[in-house]
Parts: sequence; C-alpha cells; structure tokens
Amino acid sequence: MINARLLLPVAAGLALSTFATIAVADDSNPLLSESRLPLQYPPFDQIRNEHFQPAIEAGMAAELAEMRAIAANPEPPSFDNTLVAMEKAGALLDRALTVFSNLNATNTNPEMQKIQQDIAPKLAAHRDAIYLDAALFARINALYAQRDTLGLDAESAQLLKRSYTQFVRAGAALDDARKAQLRSLNEQLSSLTTQFQQNVRQTTKDSALVVDKRADLDGFSASQIAAAAEAAKSRGLDGKWVITLQNTTLQPGLQQLQSRAMREKLYRASVSRGMSGPNDNRPVVAAIVKLRAERAKLLGYPNHAAWVLEDETAGNVEAVNRMLAQLTPPAVANAGREAADIQTLIDRQEKAAGRKPFKLAPWDWPFYAEQVRAARYAFDDGEVRPYFEIGNVLEKGVFFAAEKLYGITFKRRSDLPLYHPDTRVYDVFDRDGSVLGIFIADFYARDSKQGGAWMNSYVSQSTLFGLKPVVANHLNVPKPSEAQPTLLSFDEVTTMFHEFGHAAHGLFAASRYPSLSGTSVPRDFVEYPSQYNEMWARDPAVLANFARHHQTGAPLPQALLDKVLAAARFNQGFKTTEYLASAVLDQRWHQLPAGKTPSADGVMAFEQAQLTQAGLQLPMIDPRYHSLFFSHVFSGGYAAGYYAYIWSDVLARDTESWMTRHGGLDRANGDFLRAKVLSRGRSADVLSLFQSFYGAAPDIGPLLEHRGLAAPKPQ
Repeated sequence: MINARLLLPVAAGLALSTFATIAVADDSNPLLSESRLPLQYPPFDQIRNEHFQPAIEAGMAAELAEMRAIAANPEPPSFDNTLVAMEKAGALLDRALTVFSNLNATNTNPEMQKIQQDIAPKLAAHRDAIYLDAALFARINALYAQRDTLGLDAESAQLLKRSYTQFVRAGAALDDARKAQLRSLNEQLSSLTTQFQQNVRQTTKDSALVVDKRADLDGFSASQIAAAAEAAKSRGLDGKWVITLQNTTLQPGLQQLQSRAMREKLYRASVSRGMSGPNDNRPVVAAIVKLRAERAKLLGYPNHAAWVLEDETAGNVEAVNRMLAQLTPPAVANAGREAADIQTLIDRQEKAAGRKPFKLAPWDWPFYAEQVRAARYAFDDGEVRPYFEIGNVLEKGVFFAAEKLYGITFKRRSDLPLYHPDTRVYDVFDRDGSVLGIFIADFYARDSKQGGAWMNSYVSQSTLFGLKPVVANHLNVPKPSEAQPTLLSFDEVTTMFHEFGHAAHGLFAASRYPSLSGTSVPRDFVEYPSQYNEMWARDPAVLANFARHHQTGAPLPQALLDKVLAAARFNQGFKTTEYLASAVLDQRWHQLPAGKTPSADGVMAFEQAQLTQAGLQLPMIDPRYHSLFFSHVFSGGYAAGYYAYIWSDVLARDTESWMTRHGGLDRANGDFLRAKVLSRGRSADVLSLFQSFYGAAPDIGPLLEHRGLAAPKPQ
C-alpha cells in the first residue's frame, strides 16, 4: 500500500524559489529550509510538534504566491514559464507536509492529530485556490490547445497532458458559483476523512482485548505472550496481557488461540469498532459518501466512482464491475470447498471429544484453516517461524533478491537521526556503485502508528532538481520483549517483500519531473510492482539464502520448504473472497448517485444488502475491512480504488509468469523490468509501459492459476 498524504500538492517540486522567502523567518524551524543531511534526509532529531503548523502554513502562503506569479506573468504562456515553473513551486509546503503526514502515520500523538484536524480544511481550500484559479488554468489550457505544435519530448508532453487533466477534473472549467460549491464540499470532505482516520486509530487502540488469565492465551508462542505482556505494561496494566488490534477484520491471534470463547471475544472486539460511542464512524461514513456523490454530480459525473475511474487504467465503472463479477463465482466456490473441509474437521474433533459439533463461524476460520493446512501439508506456522527472523528476512531475503535482480547493494548506517528507535536506515547503492537513495525500515507495531503496511517517500526523485529518493517501508509486526527474537509468519515475510516492491518503484525512479516520478501512477497500477515483488518470497534460491534457523543457522529443511511453497495456494478462496467483499463494498458505496445515499442509521444495512446482492454475504467470511474501519477508502486515498489490488495483481502475475519463462532471478530480467517499468513512473501511459515489458495485453489467466481459481485442465 502507498500512504496517501493529506494533500498531494499541485506541484511536487522541491526547490525553493524566491517567493518562498516571504513566509520564512524562523531559523529555528528545521522544516523551513532544505535539510543539509545526505539526500535531504529529514532532521528528525530537530523536528518538534510546534514546527509543523507554522511550516505548513508558510508553505501554503509561499506556494500560493508562486502560483499567482505564474498566472500573472505578462509573457505569453510557454512550457517553461508555466508547467516547469509550476513543478518548481511548492517546495516548502511539500517538504513540511511530507514530513508531517508521514510522521503522523508512523508516530503520532494527540498534538499532531489536533494539527491534522486544523490544517485539513485549510489544505483543501489551498488546493482549490490553485486548481480553481481561472488565470492559471487559462495558461495551461492555451498550451494544451497547442500541444501538437510545441515540439515537446514525450515526458514533457505527458506533464502537459496530466496537468490539464488534473485541473479539469478538479473543477477548473466550472463557473464561479459551482466553484464556490466545490470549495465547500472539498473542505467538508477533508475534515471528515481526517475524523474517520482518527476515529479508527482511537477505537482500534481502545478495542484491544485485555486478558486476565495466562491460560486464555494458550496457543500463543512465548514471543507473542511476551509481546502481549509488554503491550499491557505500556498501558499500565501490569500482570495482565493485551492483544492489540490490527486494521483488518480478522486478527492474527485468531489463528492460534485455543479458546473458542477468546477467539470470539477478539473477533467481536474487531468488528464492533466504529459502531458506537465517541468514535462512531457511521455518521462519518454517511456524510463522506453523501458529499462525494454531490461533488461528482457537480463535476458532471454520475457518481464518485465514475469520476475516480476515468483517470485510472480501468477507465470506467463497467470494467471494474465486470472484473469483480468475473472473479466472485470461482472465489466463492473455492471458499465453499474450503469451508466444507474445515467443517468436517470441526465435526470430527467435537464428536471425538463427546461434544455436539458447532457451525463454522468467522472467528473459527483462521484457527481451523491452520489445522487443515498443517494436516494437508504436514507443517504448522510454529515450525516455520523460527526460520524467518526479521533481520535475516530483510537483509538476506528482500535485499538479496534486489541485489541479484538489479545489481544494487545496501549498507546500514547509524549516523542519521531516527524518528523512532525501532527504525533502521540503509544507504542504497546503484549497480555502478553510486548512491541510489536511502531506505528506512519501520516494522514494529505501536499505539502511535496506523495499522497495516505501507510505503511512503520523504524525498521524491527528480532529475530536474538533481534529487535522489528517500523512501520508507512500514509493517505492524508485534514487538517481542527485548530478550526474544522477532520471528515472522510466512504471510508477514510476503508482506515485507510486497512493500519493498513499492520501495523499488520509488528508488528506481528516473523521471525529470517530480510529479511524474516513482509511485506517482494510477492506484490500479501502483500496486503492480509491489505485488510482483512478492514472487521472490517464494523463490527457492531466495528462500535458501534467508530462511535459516535463528538459533542454529540451519537452513529451512527442503521438505519443509517444499510444503511452504505447496501451501502457497491454500485458503486462496477465502482470501480472495474476503478481499472481493471489501472491493465490492467500496464500489457500491461510491457508485451511489447524489440523493440516493443512506443516513447514518442505514450504513450497516446498506453494507449487508450490497454484500448479499453481490453473492458475498457469507456467514463464515467477513469482508477484509468492514465499512466503519475501511481506512483505505474513507481516509486513505483508495476511494473507489480498492479494486486496484486485484487489477494490479493481474499485471503482477503476468510479470511473474514472464520472469519464470525467462529464467527467474536473473540480472538481465531485473534490468529489463527496471528500464521498461520501474524507472518510468508516469512519464508515459502506464499500460503502454507494461505492454512494452510484457509484449502483450494483460492476461487474467496467470492470476486465476496463481490463486488456484482456474478451472482444472483436462487430462
């Protein structure tokens, strides 16, 4: 996942112009000037809460002055005095907002959350002041009308096209009255999405399950129990244990807890988030959906999804609905077969114990699915974890694969300041030995950190400014006590490889213009490099290098490795179904026209009705995210775009198929992918970039085969 900022400034330029000096007077604020650290790495040790708001507000003033100067330029519009000038604008705001939004996601506090609430509507108004500036749009419009006669190179032509499209989609062509309406809608939405995010964070923290008896944790490993004790201690609950929640509906602990009563408690703590109390998200969801639908109508679209998808590779609502409908029947059918296997196991165990069998419930699925998997493949998660120590996975797995594929190398450094002591920092060197960028690894969960896993950038690459990237990866792995190693599940290993795929996309960026650089691509393309990179977590050569016992150094036994790889397709019916349920919910919410959205009281009924209609309201499988904690779409920039993961996975599995056919972990393969896709950002149409690599249009077949959803081949 890519972390969406509170606002992506119209120009992501990173060089201060003379206009920025009008609002910069406080030398003690490190955000008001470029960092002097390598690659403009942020001076985290100098940054304080009190620095954020003044720097952001100064940045808004500076950028607005820059943009007004461009709009008022008496010279006829040219590419350089308009588009390049806009790329150079906004340096101060981009720097301050980037650091703030990234730290607010990774290490927040109440003061930062208050700042976020205060600046969100101001940023929305600032964005509108630029995009709705008639004089500025007139210059862009004039250039766009002459686009075929300007003699622009391909990337410059793409910048002109993107700038024109962004302005039109933001309402630049509206009359003054409708622009005023749009400003109001944008400000309200900015405040509401911030409120949703903060509600989720707080209710996720508050809903953590407090455990009084050690016996109730039976099934947990020693390191998990120690982590639960540490979590309790940090909350002043010495002598107890706390199972913290992650953002998904199903919690990791459900796979191991022996007590069915405890599993149900953990499940209900998770699904009840946002349903009542001071963090009730029902009215927030209702208001967001209503306002998004009204904004879409104002901009000339039938619904919010139509507005979003027009600018994605999918192109329209029909294409997304068609793909989701195509995938649902095989996924649900496969999930049904998996459920039958689990129910058979439950019946057998309960009868053997002299008890009446119970019906499979959502909180049972992870626990019994793990047993089915262990029986089918003769191993369980506890056997594998000792071979996946977090440092080995990163340095001898993720980095090793990148070294073999792309010729890049990594060196840990300890001289740069950290925003949290749990983070690690690495220099990344290119194949010629030059510095490529800086990589930050932040893998442990904490109350001050948002849930999930994501990548973000602190500095974006741009040859226009001679800037190299500073990128970060984030996971939410429970931190064990100091004496215990951090041992990962294979799913967590895969997530680490996934997020580094995003990092590679940012590190390999080689664009001239920062707004087209790296991960600045459509939502349904941005997940492609990350999902493709997951293949190396399963590659035997890569596994052999990092999958070693944390105590003895012994390699993961080949027989166990074979079982791990064979089990990769296990439970894919369930995983695909829970994902599709959330993707469908996202579309159904955002395909509602203005005037047809439910009230707060009808939010949950609407969710259930849409899942039923789509054939995804299953008694034993919940959506991966229920609406009230669906941060991706109600606060994270993926509104009407959550389908992007599976859309991108089609491209990813096509790429995996291509890599396999061409020899796998090979430098020539990596260099080819880097040249054709990973370095290009949005400097061209992204589907054309994919096709220039793959040599054909995307094919859904490898995805269905990868997930075990394809029809059996005739014998």
